[in-house]
Amino acid sequence: MSCLIITESFFFMAFIVAYLYYIVIMQVDDGGPDPKDLFYLDWMVYVASICLFSSSATVVFAAKALARGAHDKFRSWLFITVVLGGLFIAATAMEWIGLIGGKGIWMDTCSFGTCFFSLVGFHAFHVCFGLTALSLCLVLSLLGKFPTMQAERFEVLSWYWHFVDTVWIFVFTTVYILRVYT
Repeated sequence: MSCLIITESFFFMAFIVAYLYYIVIMQVDDGGPDPKDLFYLDWMVYVASICLFSSSATVVFAAKALARGAHDKFRSWLFITVVLGGLFIAATAMEWIGLIGGKGIWMDTCSFGTCFFSLVGFHAFHVCFGLTALSLCLVLSLLGKFPTMQAERFEVLSWYWHFVDTVWIFVFTTVYILRVYT
């Protein structure tokens, strides 16, 4: 898992550097909109971020419960984790619908569209992958097929989830915070 996380970190760094270069540093004017003018659902991005960050705590609680053999608590905390991650993805989808349908922005519209959808989409893909893995663990646990001896494997999966959450700090800062100062 460590090798995967390191490798994926480099991919995210490349996307973040590209975003910073084209949108913040070069301020490419290719006829597209300015990022400052596009985000009309700011509150949703903040709520979604809180959901994602909170899911890091709930996955820790789930891992600790599984290690103790408290399967009911494990399932409860894991369910909450999946719901919080799902809310994050739902908010991301709503933002995309607003940009694509409401503003007519897509990857081929302008430099901002290319950089934004590539970076945020790459992160959303990783969240969906993590949600799939966590949901599978939840289903297996509900079926009684996820014993306490799997606690170490679940802990490794939680590293991935923490990675996805940590990456969001950088993506969020790059896309939503830095736009205020550009």
